[in-house]
Amino acid sequence: MAVSRKRLRRDAELIVDVCMSVAKDDVVTIITDDAHLKEAQALAAAALDRGAFPVIMNNETQVRRGLADVRFPMAPPRNLHQAMVASDEVIIITNLEWANRFAHVSAVRETCAANGKIASVEEGMGAWDLTERDIQEATRRARDAIAALQGVSRCRVTAANGTDVVVSIAGRPALEVTPIKKRGQMMGPVPLWAEVAFAAVEDQTEGRIVVDGVMLGIGVPGQVAHPITWTVTGGRATAIEGGPEAARLREVIAGVPGANVIGEFAFGTSTKSPFGSPSEKGRLGTVHFALGDNHNAYPGGQNVSTLHLDGVVLNASLQILDSGRYILRDGQWVL
Repeated sequence: MAVSRKRLRRDAELIVDVCMSVAKDDVVTIITDDAHLKEAQALAAAALDRGAFPVIMNNETQVRRGLADVRFPMAPPRNLHQAMVASDEVIIITNLEWANRFAHVSAVRETCAANGKIASVEEGMGAWDLTERDIQEATRRARDAIAALQGVSRCRVTAANGTDVVVSIAGRPALEVTPIKKRGQMMGPVPLWAEVAFAAVEDQTEGRIVVDGVMLGIGVPGQVAHPITWTVTGGRATAIEGGPEAARLREVIAGVPGANVIGEFAFGTSTKSPFGSPSEKGRLGTVHFALGDNHNAYPGGQNVSTLHLDGVVLNASLQILDSGRYILRDGQWVL
C-alpha cells in the first residue's frame, strides 16, 4: 500500500520529536538499508527542520549478509562505529530483525556510554495508528512494573501452551525499553514497542519454555507454525524440541559458545506492538526469553555469546514468587 508523504512526515515527526527529542545543533546518524531509504529521508528532513545535522548511512551490504547468515558478524565497520559513538542521536531504520540483533554489539553499548540516544524504528512508518498518549501509557505500565519488581529475586512464567519456568533476577536491575528515549538508555525499537527486560541470572532458570509466537534468528518471518519447547536446567536449554523450527534453532546455536544460556527475561507493555513481527516482543500479554548474550545490553549480564535469539510466549501469566503478586494473568495486565 502506498504511503502518502503527509502521513510519512507525521510519523517521522513522532520519532524525531516525541521518541528522540532531537534538538537544534544535534548530530544525528540515521542507519538504513535499501528498503527503507524513503523513511530515512523523511526522518532526516524532520531532523533538519529542527536545526539538527542528520547524516544517512546506508548499511545495505551488512544487513543483507546478516539476514542471510545468522552467524555473520554484527559489529559495524569502523567508520559507522565511530559515527554512532560521536552522535547525539542514532536512529536505525532497517529490517527490524537485523536491527534487533544489532542491538547487542559493543558499538551500541559505547553509544549509550557516550550519553547518546539510540533506537530502531519499527516497520509500517506512515501507517501507524499511534498517538503520543499511547506511547505515554505503554511507558507508564513499564515503569509501574519496574517499581513492582524492585528487589525481587524470582519470577514464574506460565501459559496454557505448557510453559512453566522460574527465572531469577536477583541483583539484576531492570532495563526500561520504552519509546521515549533518554540519553544513555539502552537501544530499543520505537514507537510501537515497550518492554521491561532483565539479564536472567545465568545458572538459575529452571523449567519449560514453549515458544508459540515469534522466534528470531531462524528465518521464520512470523509466528512459528509448530511450538518450540525449551527444557531448561541450570540456566541452559538442555533440549529444544518441536517441528522444523526447533530443528533450525538447534542448528543455529550448535557449537556457538554461550548460545544455549537463558540470557534474557522480558515482557511487553504496549497495546500497539503488532503480533507476528519482531515487535511482538513488546506486546502486552507476551513474555519472551532469549538464548545467548546478555553482557552487552543488560545490566549485570555475564553471558558472552555471538548470538542473542528471542522467543515469545503468548498469553502468558507472570507472577512474582517473592510476594505472590501477578503482573500478567493469562495475557491480561493485572498489576
